[in-house]
Amino acid sequence: MADIDNPSPGTLNWRLSAHPITLVTFLSFRASSLLVYLLGLLFTSNFVLIFIITILLLAADFYYLKNIAGRRLVGLRWWNEVDPTTGDSHWVFESAPQPNEPGGKLVNATDKRFFWLALYCQPALWVALAVVAVVRFQFIWLTLVVIALVLTITNTLAFSRCDKFSQASGLLGNGLYSASLARNVGGALVSRLFNRS
Repeated sequence: MADIDNPSPGTLNWRLSAHPITLVTFLSFRASSLLVYLLGLLFTSNFVLIFIITILLLAADFYYLKNIAGRRLVGLRWWNEVDPTTGDSHWVFESAPQPNEPGGKLVNATDKRFFWLALYCQPALWVALAVVAVVRFQFIWLTLVVIALVLTITNTLAFSRCDKFSQASGLLGNGLYSASLARNVGGALVSRLFNRS
């Protein structure tokens, strides 16, 4: 029988979070765009208003997840750089120092569980909504769902790749006392280690 007063680490309880405000804001952004899309017609029949509000919430979710929640909740960050001379695009992945490195700390199990669950569930829900839009021949709504899919899947793929890199560099970099940075150049993952002083 589980102890209600002393839940185990990793339990889906926002009160166990190391960053509860970040976590609640992250979950609010993740849920709000879906709720506006699903329930918007109950409050207004204006498609344009629902479309704009949903897009704004998706953009805010994309920004908050990419720049704030990922870094604070699981210690991962990514961005895209464009080489001005060649025009080539490079994905850059960064992870926080590992627990055995100076300045490194363990990621809170609750934060990690909420982060990955929300990261993978939202694109799955948008895929289901895309199927519903196609089945009902609601192609005008499908445009909104496709935009949502692009934004959510981009973050999901980027954070998944960033996590894979951080796990690999954690094994590779044991004892090196360095944080990790990786660049995806032409499909191949090229990594380099740099010291944070």
